[in-house]
Amino acid sequence: MAKLKITQTGSPIRRPKDQRATLIGLGLNKMHRTVELEDSPEVRGMIRKVAHMVTVEG
Repeated sequence: MAKLKITQTGSPIRRPKDQRATLIGLGLNKMHRTVELEDSPEVRGMIRKVAHMVTVEG
């Protein structure tokens, strides 16, 4: 499977709790952190939910 490189570019301050939880679920919790995850429908859905706070390379 392909890998996606996800970097947090936005702050979770003043965001709903479910968006904060989604960032933690992706393995992100601080600005400019990057993780590599397998490309799956579940990960794509999480990225879509917080698309305004992350950048994706893949």
